[in-house]
Amino acid sequence: MLKKTTIALALCAMTVPALAQPTLSAMQQKVKTAMQSDIRTDAEKQRDKNRAPIQALEFFGLKENMKVIEFAPGGGWYTKILGPVLAEKGELLLAYNGDWMKRLDAFLTKPGFESTKKLAIDLGWNGHFEFNSTSLGVDDADMLLNIREYHNFDEKGKVKFNKAAFDALKPGGVYVIVDHTRRHMAPETEELGRREDPVKVILEVQAAGFVLEKQSDMFYRPDDELRYEVGRKTVTGNTDRFALVFRKPK
Repeated sequence: MLKKTTIALALCAMTVPALAQPTLSAMQQKVKTAMQSDIRTDAEKQRDKNRAPIQALEFFGLKENMKVIEFAPGGGWYTKILGPVLAEKGELLLAYNGDWMKRLDAFLTKPGFESTKKLAIDLGWNGHFEFNSTSLGVDDADMLLNIREYHNFDEKGKVKFNKAAFDALKPGGVYVIVDHTRRHMAPETEELGRREDPVKVILEVQAAGFVLEKQSDMFYRPDDELRYEVGRKTVTGNTDRFALVFRKPK
C-alpha cells in the first residue's frame, strides 16, 4: 500500500506545472542586457536589487525611441543603463553642471553611448542646488528623470526647476520624480534634509502645470521609520522612496 501511495504521489508531482518565470518585454530585455554590461562596476550592480531598474523604467514608461533628459546623473548609475537602451533609436541628454560631468568621460566614449550627450546647465551648489537659469535649453523631450535629486533644491529652486522641466517637455511628455520619503507634514530638519513629503511634491509639481498620472509603491520599505538621515547605516540602501509620474497636458 505504501509503495502504491508513493508512486501515486510521484506521478502527481510530475504533472504539477513549474511556476512560470515572468516574461520580459522587449524594452525590459534591453534594460537587462545593459545592466549586465562590463562598463558597470560591481558596486553599481549590487544596487540593482534595491533600485530595480527593470521594473522602475517599465513603470516610468521608457521607450527605446524617446528623447530623455536625465537630470543630475552623478556618477552615471542610471546613465550606464539608459545610454545603451536609447542608443539606436532614441537620445539621452545629461542635464548637469558641465564640470561635474567630466567624471563621466571615461565611459561616454565607449560603444553604446553614441546617442548620449551632455546638456550643460547653469547649476551651482550652496548647500543645495542653485539653478541659475529659466530653461534647460530644449523643448521637445519625451521624458525627464529626476531621480533622488529633488530634495537637493530649496523651495525657490523647486519652483524654477519644475517650470523648466515643464518647458523642456513636449506636450504629453513625462516628468518622473523618485525620492526618499518624509512623513507627511514632518518639519524641515537637518536629519530629514534628504527626504521629501510626497504630498507636498505633488502639489509643487502640479503648480507648474503637470498632471499626476500615477504613483508606485515599488520602493516601499516598511522597516524605514522615515525619521533618520538616509545616510545612517540603519537605513542607507534601504530607504522608503516614492515614485511619481507626471504628464504635461497635450
